[in-house]
Amino acid sequence: MMQSYRGSSYLFGGNAPYVEELYEAYLENPASVSDYWREYFDNVQLVPAVDGSTKHDVPHAPVVNAFAERAKQGPIRVINDSADSELGRKRVAVQQLIAAHRNVGNRWADLDPLKRTERPNIPELDPAFYGLGDADMDIVFNTSNTFFGKDNMTLRELLQNLRQTYSGTIGAEFMYITDQKIKRWWQEKLEAARATPAFTPEKKKQVLERLTAAEGLERYLHTKYVGQKRFSLEGGESFIASMDEVIRVAGTAGVQEIVIGMAHRGRLNVLVNTLGKMPKDLFAEFDHTAPEDLPAGDVKYHQGFSSDVTTPGGPVHLSLAFNPSHLEIVNPVVEGSVRARMDRRGDATGSQVMPILVHGDAAIAGQGVVQETLAMAEVRGYYTGGTIHIVINNQIGFTTSDPRDLRSTLYCTDILKTIEAPVLHVNGDDPEAVVLATQWAVEYRNTFKKDVAIDIICFRKLGHNEQDTPALTQPLMYKKIGQHPGTRKLYADKLEAQGILAAGGGDEMVKAYRSAMDAGKHTVDPVISNFKGKYAVDWSPFLNKKWTDSADTAIPLAEWKRLAERITKVPEGFKPHNLVDNVLNNRAAMGRGEVNVDWGMGEHMAFASLVASGYPIRLSGEDSGRGTFTHRHAVIHDQNREKWDTGTYIPLQHVADNQAPFTVIDSILSEEAVLGFEYGYAAAEPNTLTIWEAQFGDFVNGAQVVIDQFIASGEVKWGRANGLVMMLPHGYEGQGPEHSSARPERFMQLCADMNMQVVQPTTASQIFHLLRRQMIRQFRKPLIIMTPKSLLRNKDATSPITEFTKGEFRTVIGELDANIDPKKVTRVVACSGKVYYDLVKAREAKKQNDVALIRVEQLYPFPHKAFAAEMKKYPKATEIVWCQDEPQNQGAWFFIQHNIHENMAEGQKLGYAGRPASASPACGYAHLHQDQQKALVEAAFGKLKGFVLTK
Repeated sequence: MMQSYRGSSYLFGGNAPYVEELYEAYLENPASVSDYWREYFDNVQLVPAVDGSTKHDVPHAPVVNAFAERAKQGPIRVINDSADSELGRKRVAVQQLIAAHRNVGNRWADLDPLKRTERPNIPELDPAFYGLGDADMDIVFNTSNTFFGKDNMTLRELLQNLRQTYSGTIGAEFMYITDQKIKRWWQEKLEAARATPAFTPEKKKQVLERLTAAEGLERYLHTKYVGQKRFSLEGGESFIASMDEVIRVAGTAGVQEIVIGMAHRGRLNVLVNTLGKMPKDLFAEFDHTAPEDLPAGDVKYHQGFSSDVTTPGGPVHLSLAFNPSHLEIVNPVVEGSVRARMDRRGDATGSQVMPILVHGDAAIAGQGVVQETLAMAEVRGYYTGGTIHIVINNQIGFTTSDPRDLRSTLYCTDILKTIEAPVLHVNGDDPEAVVLATQWAVEYRNTFKKDVAIDIICFRKLGHNEQDTPALTQPLMYKKIGQHPGTRKLYADKLEAQGILAAGGGDEMVKAYRSAMDAGKHTVDPVISNFKGKYAVDWSPFLNKKWTDSADTAIPLAEWKRLAERITKVPEGFKPHNLVDNVLNNRAAMGRGEVNVDWGMGEHMAFASLVASGYPIRLSGEDSGRGTFTHRHAVIHDQNREKWDTGTYIPLQHVADNQAPFTVIDSILSEEAVLGFEYGYAAAEPNTLTIWEAQFGDFVNGAQVVIDQFIASGEVKWGRANGLVMMLPHGYEGQGPEHSSARPERFMQLCADMNMQVVQPTTASQIFHLLRRQMIRQFRKPLIIMTPKSLLRNKDATSPITEFTKGEFRTVIGELDANIDPKKVTRVVACSGKVYYDLVKAREAKKQNDVALIRVEQLYPFPHKAFAAEMKKYPKATEIVWCQDEPQNQGAWFFIQHNIHENMAEGQKLGYAGRPASASPACGYAHLHQDQQKALVEAAFGKLKGFVLTK
C-alpha cells in the first residue's frame, strides 16, 4: 500500500499541520517516520525558507514554508530514482547519527576521573552502524536541525562536533523530555557551545580559588583534628565551585533566598566555604569548647546555618537546613521551607526563592523519600518553582564500588526521569565543565521553573568517615585514588600551563587559604553582617517562653454568629450536592444556637475565627478537602460544574474582607514526604497554623523518620521551635488492625523535655479551643491530635454554643453526671478518647453510681495539677482504673501509669482495663472486636485483676 501511495499520491498544502507533526518527529529521530517522508524531509531541508526565517527561529520553518510554496504551485509528484535514493539514505543516516548522540552520547562521555573502566561500546554512535564509512567523511551534509552554527558540514566535522558536545566531560540527558521546546533549548545550549566552557582568566582563577578553599579546609582539619569524623569532601572539591556558581547565577537572576538540604558528606565545607561560617566557630566545635545551650545538641555535621551573601544581583539569604543522618529525609523539609517563604513573599513561581538538594549517589537511588518528594514537584499545593539537584557522586556509595550492588539503574539519577528532569553528568576533574553545567542548570530552572540535576562524578579520597579504611573492601579503586594528584592540583597546573597563573601561583593560593584558617577568618567574601531582609521572620516572640496550658480562646457570641453565617453560605447559582446542602443547613442551625455543635462545625469555627483574626491556615493530607470521613466539607463542589471555572467553593476563604489565607490541599498519596514538607513549612512560618492530616491514623507509620528525627527531637537537638499540627484519626471501631490505631504509644515514648503535645479531645468544643490555643499561645510546639472517627457524628460529643463563647481547652474533664455523689465514690476510672462514652453507657446500665469517670484530654505534657484536683474530689475512692481501647502493650497505659500513681493517695490501688497485649494493633474479626470491647468495659467496673500498683 505504501509503494502504491509513493507512486501516485500528491502533496497538498491543506495537510500542513499533519506534515509539521511528522517533521517534529523526524527532527528528533529520522527513523521514526516512514521511508517516504524521510526522503521528502531530507530533500526539503535544503529548500530555503521563503520569508528568510531559519531553523533557529522556528525549528520546522523550512518544511512549512517549502510546503506552502509547493501547494501554491499545485500537486507535485515525488520522483524516486536510485541515485537520489542512495543520497537520501545517507542523509537519513546522518540525521540518525545526530539523534543517537543526543540520546545516548552521554553513555560514551568522559565522566570518570579515575578512569577505572574503558568507555563502553555504543554501536549507535559509530557512523558504520548506519552504513557510513571513511569515503563519506568529506561529503557535505545538511545540518540545519543542529545548533553548531552551520547549515552544512562534512561528516567528519559534524562527528567531531557531536562527540565534543555529547561525549566530552559533560554527558547530558534530556531527550526523554516530552516538551519539544525544552529539548530544543538544551540542544541549542549544548551544541552552540560544544559543551565546552569559554571562561575568562578571571573566572578561571575564581574557580581555582574555590577548589583551593574546598581542599584547604579538608586538609587543615585532617592535620589538626586527626581521626575526628568530618565526612570529608576530598575528591569532590568541584562541588564547592558548583555551589558558588549556583548562588552567583541565581542571585543575578533575582533569587533572594536559597534553602539548601544535604547530608553529612561535605557539609562542614559548605558551612565554611559557601555559607561563611567562621572557621574559628567550627574549630571550637572540634575542640569541644563551643557553648552548649541546648538540652541535647547534635554533632557538628548535622548542624544548620544561615547567612547573607552578596551576588551581582543583590543580597541572597542562604539557609542550610538542619539534618539528621537519615540522608534524604531532609528533601521534603527543604521544599516545605521554600514554599512557606514563597507564600510569605507572594512568589507563586519561585522566582525569588530556590531550593537546592544535595544528594549522595547511593542515597538518591536507594531512599524512597526521594521519589515521594519528586512526586510533589509539579503538584499545586507543594510546587516550589523547580529544585536544583546536585549529586556528589563518589562512585562508591557507602561501601559498594560494584554498580551491580549499588543500584538497579544505569545512573544513580535515573529516578529523576520520573518527572522528566534533565540531568547533566559531569567529570569532577573538569571544574570548568562543572561550573558551566551549573550555569545551565540554574538558567534552565529559572526559565522553565522545573527540576534539574547536576551529577558530579568524582571520588572519595578517604573512607566513609575518617576512621574507616576503604582499601579493605575496594583495594583497586583506592590504589587509583592514591595515585590521583587531586582536582585542585590538576586544575592549577592547567592554568599555569595556559599562562593564566604564574609558576607556583596555585601553591600561593594554598598558603593564603591556610593563613586564613590559622586566623579563623571568613572564607566567603563578602558575607553580609547584621543584614535583615524585608521578609525575614522574627521568632523571638515564641522562644524561651514558660509552658502554659491556658489561653483565651473563647469568642464573642456576635462574632460566632457572624462567622457561622459566612461559612454556611454558597454563592448564588452554586449547586452543592444534596448531602452537603444538608450539612450546610445543619451548620447554620448550629451557628444560631438551635442545636448543639458537632465536630465538623467546631473545627470549622476554629479555622474561621483564626483566619478572621489574621492567622493563615494550611491544611493538607489525603482527602483533607472533604475529610476522609466526610465530616469536613471545606471544599464544596458545584454539581453543575460548567457554570464555574473551577467548580469549587471554599467558604473559609470568604469569612472576612481582610482575612488571612485559608489553604486546604488534597495531597499526593504520601505520608513521609508530605509530613516532612509540612514540618518544613511550619519551621519557616510560625504565624501559620500548619496541619498535616493522616487519612487513617495508622498511616503515620510511613512517616516515622520525620516524627523521630524532626518533630520529636528538633528543638532539643537544634533549638528549632515548630508549631506543626498532626491530625491522626484514631478509634477502635472494628475496622481491623490497619484502620484503628494512630499508635499513641509511640508518641508517648518520644515525649520528654516538653517537646510536644499529645491530646485526644472528645467534644466539638475541645477541638475548637485546642486549635485556637495552638496559635494564640506565644510559643510553638508540635501538636499531635488523636482525632476521632465515630465521635464525628456522635450526638454525645456535640457541644452547646456556650462552650465556644466561654471557657477554654480543658486538659482534664472531670465527672459531669450530677447523680454521682463524690463522697460515695469508691472507684475512679480514668480514660482518654472514645471509650469514655462506652463507659458512661455501661455505668448507666449497671446503675453503678459509686464509680466516677475522668477524661484525660491532654496526655502530654501530663496535666498533673488538673488531674490531682479531680482525684481529690473522691476521698473514699480506694481503686483507680485506667481504661483504654488499645491493647495493654500499646496506647497510653505504660506511659500514664506513673503519672496517675504520682497523684494517688496512700493505700489506693491502680489497675488496668483494656485489651490484652497484642502483636497487632487490633483484631480483624468483627465479632472478636465486639467481645473484646465488651470485656474491657466490664473490667473497668469489675474486680481488679493482673498487674496492680499500690500507693
